[in-house]
Amino acid sequence: MLILDNLMARYPDWQVCFSTRIQPGEIVALIGRSGAGKSTLLGMLAGFVPVTSGALSFAGHDLLPLRPAERPVTTLFQDHNLFLHLSVYDNIAIGLHPGLKLSAAQQESVHDAADRVGLTAMLKRLPEQLSGGQQQRIALARAMVRDRPLLLLDEPFSALDPALRREMLGEVVRLARLRGTTVLMVSHNPDDAELIADRLLFVHEGKIALDGSPDELSNPTLPALASYLGRG
Repeated sequence: MLILDNLMARYPDWQVCFSTRIQPGEIVALIGRSGAGKSTLLGMLAGFVPVTSGALSFAGHDLLPLRPAERPVTTLFQDHNLFLHLSVYDNIAIGLHPGLKLSAAQQESVHDAADRVGLTAMLKRLPEQLSGGQQQRIALARAMVRDRPLLLLDEPFSALDPALRREMLGEVVRLARLRGTTVLMVSHNPDDAELIADRLLFVHEGKIALDGSPDELSNPTLPALASYLGRG
């Protein structure tokens, strides 16, 4: 279980404070206006945003003393963070070994991940030879091979066309169900939450203002959520 207990980050003119419990294998959508604190929350979980106070644990282990590389987390960002001098294959493989020294089983997992996201024919190409959507698929394949129990998605599929976006979201669901991966997904597209999320967190002014079902998107009971959806 992922537990956030009054997890706080303070800035000179702003602060965020989050408390929630997320079950293993649960897919949770984070929605809210720009600047509400969604990406800050993911940054706190990943270790990129300093935590001022509170507690954070996963599977009974305190995460706060751990550096980002030591946490059981894979983060997929909107800008995909690829190495432009490395091939598609190596960009995926580096998720398994920074020196690209892979066992036969690891090499097979790279090919399997590439196949799942439709990149098998492009493994020898450089990222700059691919479209933005194809580059994002490289990042998703790398997340697949890393096989960390906590996957954080910060609008990673925004550059994809609707059909491919749904396909990649389907891969996220497959990953979560097959491996028991816990997923937190930031999205400005409510359809994403309705499509794959088990649970909805609405972030408003630095706090979780609503913790409920994605059904809330069809019939919002919270005025702030209704206003965000353009129904208030």
